[in-house]
Amino acid sequence: MVSTELVLSAFLAISLLASIVSRRTKTPYTIVLVLIGVVLATASTPELADVGQIFQSLRSEGVFVGLILPPLLFESMMSIKTEEFRAISSAALVLATGGVVVATVVVGIILGLAGLPTFTAFLFAALIAPTDVATVLEVFNRTAVPSRLSTLMETEAVFNDATGITVLTVILSGFVASTSGLAILGIVGNGVFVLGGGVLVGLGVAWGARQLQRETQDSLSQIVLTMAAVYGSYAVATFLGVSGLIAVAVTGLLYGNTVLFRIARKDVEQATREFWGILAFFANTVAFLFIGFSTNILSLGGSVTYILVAYCIVILSRAASVYPILSVPRMVIDGVPNSWKNVAFLGGMRGALSIALVASLPNTLPGYSTVVNMTFGVVVLSILLQGPLMTVYVKRSFGRQQTLPESGAAAG
Repeated sequence: MVSTELVLSAFLAISLLASIVSRRTKTPYTIVLVLIGVVLATASTPELADVGQIFQSLRSEGVFVGLILPPLLFESMMSIKTEEFRAISSAALVLATGGVVVATVVVGIILGLAGLPTFTAFLFAALIAPTDVATVLEVFNRTAVPSRLSTLMETEAVFNDATGITVLTVILSGFVASTSGLAILGIVGNGVFVLGGGVLVGLGVAWGARQLQRETQDSLSQIVLTMAAVYGSYAVATFLGVSGLIAVAVTGLLYGNTVLFRIARKDVEQATREFWGILAFFANTVAFLFIGFSTNILSLGGSVTYILVAYCIVILSRAASVYPILSVPRMVIDGVPNSWKNVAFLGGMRGALSIALVASLPNTLPGYSTVVNMTFGVVVLSILLQGPLMTVYVKRSFGRQQTLPESGAAAG
């Protein structure tokens, strides 16, 4: 069995290597991590097999979603100013709710028409509907994109995680219980409760953290308070049966604007932001290594046709949700330029949440192996194909290469 010290050392070495390769080749850090993970996953050595077992232990919704995603969400949301959020909130929230539902319906119907059983088609559609914006935000950090565009993409990705989990729960509950109209109505009502409850928990935790912040004067106390707020909001929301991810996102947005932006001592604010930037960087590293290390290229070979078809349909579903929603007048203050719509379309990449969700499914579900292979295949294709396309398009639309952060990655 590989020692914990060796695993941690290897993790840090891979992080450094990926950061250097990313900087030298101008390739998004997240793509480099996925490729490294895929290569390591195909190597058959006892040591790597032990490391693989560690990643397998993360392959449950509770561990991965509860431990890795909260720092990414909080770090993203705490930097968004309320005036920017107000300007794009309508578009972002409609994309994060209605857009996920549209994508699920489009993918499910087309795959059903293509021959997949209805339940299998909609199960995959729900798993793949949430977008992951980590690669997109890293591309943004290399180019001078409008801040509202970045906020739009961040906010959508943060909130559609919770929507995706809710939609998946609805589909699984409908399969397990019944498909009667009354049952579906109750499930949908529960979904509204889950989302609304998450917002209320986030508001309550942010308010409480603001009161406690008045008693903290140093950087260490401030950082400990933010950690308590992040994981506390997630834990309370989960205990109450509502969305922990929404709770963390709301906590981050309000905490950033009511506390961090107003801290008199700028050294305390800077230290807090730097801490969460580092924590989000390592969480991002785990997330994308997790994707690569969990992807068995050999096992995907038998599902190549399904994967390619599914990927094309997922792209189509993204277009079917993004362009109509962002074309609604006054959806965003001052309107949405066509270049923003194209970025939102290309930026609909799938990522770690889809992998974590599919890993949490019981293997007794109908079409389980097909759903697993399609999800892994589409996520990897999404990252490897759309990431470079995004880089080229954003540079052409918003300017040449600017600066690359020292961390080598953006959270999201």
